[in-house]
Amino acid sequence: MSSNDFDFAPLLENIVSFIDEGIMVTDNMGNVLYHNPAVEKLLGLDATKPLKKLHDIGKFNLQKAILRAAIDAGEVDAAGKPSDNFISFEQQFRYEESYRLVEIISRLITSDGNKKHRLILFRDRTDTRHMEAVFNPMGTKMTTQDPRMLEIINLIYQIAPTNAFILLQGESGTGKTQLGRMIHTQSSRSQQAFVEVNCAAIPESLIESELFGHVKGAFTGASSDRLGRFQSANMGTLFLDEVGEIPLHLQAKLLRAIQDQEFEMVGSDKPVKVNVRIIAASNKNLRLMVDKGKFRADLFYRLAVIPITIPSLRERPGDISLLSKHFCNRLVSRGYPENTQCSNDATRMMMDYPWPGNVRELENAVEHGMICAIDGEVRPESLPQDIREFSHNLNKKASPSVEDEKQHAREIESVLKLVDGNKAEAARMLDVNRTTLWRWIQKYNIEV
Repeated sequence: MSSNDFDFAPLLENIVSFIDEGIMVTDNMGNVLYHNPAVEKLLGLDATKPLKKLHDIGKFNLQKAILRAAIDAGEVDAAGKPSDNFISFEQQFRYEESYRLVEIISRLITSDGNKKHRLILFRDRTDTRHMEAVFNPMGTKMTTQDPRMLEIINLIYQIAPTNAFILLQGESGTGKTQLGRMIHTQSSRSQQAFVEVNCAAIPESLIESELFGHVKGAFTGASSDRLGRFQSANMGTLFLDEVGEIPLHLQAKLLRAIQDQEFEMVGSDKPVKVNVRIIAASNKNLRLMVDKGKFRADLFYRLAVIPITIPSLRERPGDISLLSKHFCNRLVSRGYPENTQCSNDATRMMMDYPWPGNVRELENAVEHGMICAIDGEVRPESLPQDIREFSHNLNKKASPSVEDEKQHAREIESVLKLVDGNKAEAARMLDVNRTTLWRWIQKYNIEV
């Protein structure tokens, strides 16, 4: 029997059924003509229920997602005249008790008689994206090699798919907002709104209206109904930055809103229902504020279902160099000069500096250094004044004056005379070891 007489279709279908990647073929109307078992496995679908339409893959409209991806890729008339170009995007699916990130690749193919069909490939990218975030942080928004920060990122990938409320605490500039966005991006709400509210930036008289909205006539100037941030974040995530700044008298209403997912707009007695996940952040110790009566304990415990404390930059000095390079690369992409080098003295000054403004201050310092670089090199004089002054004061403390040296020598002589030259006893009184005392005696030419 010649190869032309052999029917390859059953063999090919048998081979495809063992491939880990999902394969699906549909007609131009979105009717599913074929799919291998991997599709059901990757998307967590019930194998006993046949797949019939692209717009009904579990609770997900795949046909709409492909159309949206095509438009995003530049196909103006993706619905009327789809091109034969490959379309690629990633989609999150519910899988058992967690979520799975799947890459979807699609294009039109032509079969016999110039008939158009759509080929769709599914690839599991969950572990790949997770590993990239933890072990290749330069590919993520959070650039770090610090073990504590890597543990936090790993924890975020565990808790993001849940609906648990999260409290991020740490100094200003440590990256709380970035972590909040990362949690949202990795959650089931990633396709919905992420609404940020800086509670410290809103006047106390307006914060209730800002959060919950108001109706026309609720107060002077309320000329029309206005939705609040809770309504804007419905089905998505509400990020309450500096939540410790919310006035005590409003905290009871906030507690009810996040606990019952229900509240009244200012000037109305009609309850409004929402479905919002809360991520709160604060640069203050909310637990200490609870002890001082400045923050409600019940609200604190409701927000802090999963509390995460972000270490300051001075607690992770290994990130200073890494972040500096990251910011340099970002500035180069914005048009700053390439190949700008940092001198050893400037690097030492940056490593010694305590960075009270954390990562935000470091980013500004890197930009300042690149702007003020001399002959393509960031030197000590290129750095911001705060860093230079700190280094100067540090060196001043490290290099005592001549008078300080004389005073130190007189102190050692007095102690030695007091103990009749007993070096062991003198070292004990000076709270140093005998080796240090011996060095001092040699340095100051003290006669014993």
